[in-house]
Amino acid sequence: MRKITKIANFCLSKAKILAILFIFVFSASTQEVAVAWSSRDIIELFSKSADDIWLSESKNGLLLTGQSSILALNIPITPKTTRAVLTAYSSTPDQTDDTPFITASGTRTRDGVVASNLLAFGTKIQIPEIFGDKIFTVEDRMAKKHDGKIDIWFSERRLAKKFGKQEADVIILE
Repeated sequence: MRKITKIANFCLSKAKILAILFIFVFSASTQEVAVAWSSRDIIELFSKSADDIWLSESKNGLLLTGQSSILALNIPITPKTTRAVLTAYSSTPDQTDDTPFITASGTRTRDGVVASNLLAFGTKIQIPEIFGDKIFTVEDRMAKKHDGKIDIWFSERRLAKKFGKQEADVIILE
């Protein structure tokens, strides 16, 4: 659900505000708002002086300000989902380097840590088909020959072997 808040009299006419909302509401479902309509394009379409209006974009929405007026639009962003091959590892020297309990990012291994060469350190992911709402964090890397996979850390080797190799949808949260 989108929340729209209007405070004071906005410096744009009501028709211009509706046109901007129309663009974002119908473009947001494709997640191509930034590609199809840049902030500057929208401001220039509806304002003679783009310097009088400020458009701030964040992960969760849009803030359009002008003089003493504010228009905020919360556009829910659907997370990116990808299909991935999942494997498992534990902290044994034959599965890691010479520091088996330290991740590539410098943290200690623990439940919820995953290794991936595709995602940046700190990226949060979910694997709902297998783990429900549990959130994992990318803190480790894998050997180059395993590019394209996500390796889930387990506390015991037998648990990692039991998990084996699976394929599932992965939701990339951030």
